[in-house]
Amino acid sequence: MADNRSSEGFGRQLDEHAIDAGAAEPERPAGLVDSGVYVDGVRRASPVSLADTFRCLQQLDAAMAWIGLRRPSREQVASLAAEFQLPELAVEDAINAHQRPKLERYGDTLFVVLRAARYLDAREAVEFAELHLFLGPGFVITVRHGGTPDLVAVRRRLEAEPGVLALGPEAVLYAVLDRVVDGYAPVVAGLENDIDEIETEVFGGDPNASRRIYELSREVIQFQRATRPLLKVVDALTHGFERYGTDEELRRRLRDVADHLTQVVERIDGFRHLLQNILTVNATLVSQAQNEEMRSLTAASFEQNEEIKRVSAWAAILFAPTLIGTVYGMNFTHMPELGWRYGYLFAVVLMLAVCGALYLLFKRRGWL
Repeated sequence: MADNRSSEGFGRQLDEHAIDAGAAEPERPAGLVDSGVYVDGVRRASPVSLADTFRCLQQLDAAMAWIGLRRPSREQVASLAAEFQLPELAVEDAINAHQRPKLERYGDTLFVVLRAARYLDAREAVEFAELHLFLGPGFVITVRHGGTPDLVAVRRRLEAEPGVLALGPEAVLYAVLDRVVDGYAPVVAGLENDIDEIETEVFGGDPNASRRIYELSREVIQFQRATRPLLKVVDALTHGFERYGTDEELRRRLRDVADHLTQVVERIDGFRHLLQNILTVNATLVSQAQNEEMRSLTAASFEQNEEIKRVSAWAAILFAPTLIGTVYGMNFTHMPELGWRYGYLFAVVLMLAVCGALYLLFKRRGWL
């Protein structure tokens, strides 16, 4: 009992030190979102720096630190790595980001990578954010590289359930997993609405439908890459229930997360197949439209050729009398038929005969 009273007294001293009467809360350094030290699921201290957090852990018995970082500096991560003996490879991953969801164990330290997602209504696009967690005896470190998920809400929810938070770092991990997976539901709804709009555009003949199908397919693939590997993470945690003596309440919560995640993955797989079908239908409709256009152009070309034939035929018919008239219009003194009495009649008959022959020839060939 004496140890408990001393711990509570120490916690009160830290809180009084952190916030003087009437004074503003001390500002945390950039990158440090929140830091809390918990004993039996109850927050005993709220250090404003990593150094204060380390001192709290050393002075409180059976305490757990939950440190929340967002885009931390390399020096901050190095300080945590030195204090909690974090694995070097995992530290590099946490600094550089751009990792797929995964779970790795380094002795007593667990390293988890998650990818949260958020649907942006204004842009009709999906925004992804990376989240890294380090869990070990007496500490949880969360490193965010984006605006989602809202871990402040997760912390408040767990602080309202001290019995669950007292179960240790695993309780924090499962709560964060639950928040990330719950955040997928609005994304699924947004993508489903976009697909419905694309179907309308495709059958409406929108020329920009192909581009939007491609962009949406790319988002679905990225979403699939964020969710499908997470199934393996949840499965690995499930298989570790017996080995690591996971509490039954945490097992129930993780099974609930697994059910929701499975539903999300199945919906995303369906979206990808549906988009492939829509793309095929769109290509077919575009091809049909092109064929119709080609038939129209062919018909127009045929009509044009027919008109050219008619014009050419009449031009040839009219050219014959013009040629004959031109020949007999030459002013040479010595020229056959110039002095002949029936020369004019002969020229006219010749013109008519040539024109008639050409007309019959073109008519037989279908030009007239």
